[in-house]
Amino acid sequence: MSPFDPTFPPDVPDAPALATLERRGEFVWLTLERPEARNALSFPLLKRVRGLVAEIARDLSIRAVLVTGRGEKAFSAGADLKERRGMSDDRARAHVAQIQALAADLAALPQPTIAAIHGVALGGGLELALACDLRVAAADAQLGLPETSRAILPGAGGTQRLPRLIGLARAKDLILTARRIDAAEAERIGLVDRVAPPGGLAAAATHLAEAIAANGPLAVRAAKAAIDGGFDLPLAAALEHERRCWERLLGTSDRLEALAAFAEKRPPRFEGR
Repeated sequence: MSPFDPTFPPDVPDAPALATLERRGEFVWLTLERPEARNALSFPLLKRVRGLVAEIARDLSIRAVLVTGRGEKAFSAGADLKERRGMSDDRARAHVAQIQALAADLAALPQPTIAAIHGVALGGGLELALACDLRVAAADAQLGLPETSRAILPGAGGTQRLPRLIGLARAKDLILTARRIDAAEAERIGLVDRVAPPGGLAAAATHLAEAIAANGPLAVRAAKAAIDGGFDLPLAAALEHERRCWERLLGTSDRLEALAAFAEKRPPRFEGR
């Protein structure tokens, strides 16, 4: 599947109520809206969210994206196991492929993405958070990849993104034991970037999004592309990739505005041009 091409089996219904976008100035909240099922990733939910992510990719006036789940119990508990129980093997393959595709969509967004994690983030839910650029967790959050305890393995990027984030041995520890960890341990090992105080998750995630949105939007997108595109390259090739990303910014109005603002001792007014 190509990024931002939310193609689904024809029998998967449209379900607009299962996820929402809320614009807040220059960033958006993308919220999973299945609190009664701990925001489990059903086929209709995946279809709705992939459609919304495709909309975000087309709207470059959005400078940052916050991803979260409705309710107090879960960011997302992962795949909908009640739905999965009645699936054929082919249908199960298609379901996992759609979770993989949603994670790929999130990772491919040009705008920075922030997972705001509360309650549980398990299995496919944690894999979606791993596909985001940054993760902020509530103090009471619980995170884990429990798939091996269910006789499967994390199949939507968990075995690949987690080691790249926290290192091989720590990733094997979490995946092979299937254990959950709390927010404090997740921050200590680098799984989450910040832990919010009790009741302060939305504020902490918003503060981070505002700090990103205050910078030149072309520069932020280019910096993300430079980091992501160069990460797995040999150093010489990565440095060349970085140079190309830098040169795209050289003739922009935002760069000239930043220089003028510095000289005039005022905040810059970036327009994304």
